[in-house]
Amino acid sequence: MVHAQVQPTPARAALQVHQAAHIGGDDRLGPGGAGAVLMDADGHVLAELTRSLGHATNNVAEYTALIIGLEEAKRRGVDDIDVRMDSKLVVEQMNGRWKIKHPNMKPLALRAGELWATFRRRSIAHVPREENGIADALSNKAIDDTLTTRAIDDAT
Repeated sequence: MVHAQVQPTPARAALQVHQAAHIGGDDRLGPGGAGAVLMDADGHVLAELTRSLGHATNNVAEYTALIIGLEEAKRRGVDDIDVRMDSKLVVEQMNGRWKIKHPNMKPLALRAGELWATFRRRSIAHVPREENGIADALSNKAIDDTLTTRAIDDAT
């Protein structure tokens, strides 16, 4: 389930995405979350999106964050998108410079690519995590929601 707060739709929008997955020292999957924020050309927030992922890798969370952001932009009729994300892996793969090697990532990358191709004008670039604060906070909120749900489930 994606949670969104909504505002009116622009033709041009900026999207910031972030993922988070807490991985234990023994390399087991940890709780993951995806967060994205859609903004108009003036930087006003149009939608804040989160998705709790349960146990997930960073790569799954990265692509999920991008997908939920692109889906929301498409739903709002945006046709000019500027994506900024702190995942160098996804940025380089979406730009076609790096291969998608892991077979489990291919369906997510294909979905992201399908959505990506529907935008008339599009750009994607890597930014440092510190420049991606809203999306970072949203991904952490998604993880907190996962942990809260697990704690409630464990108590019953």
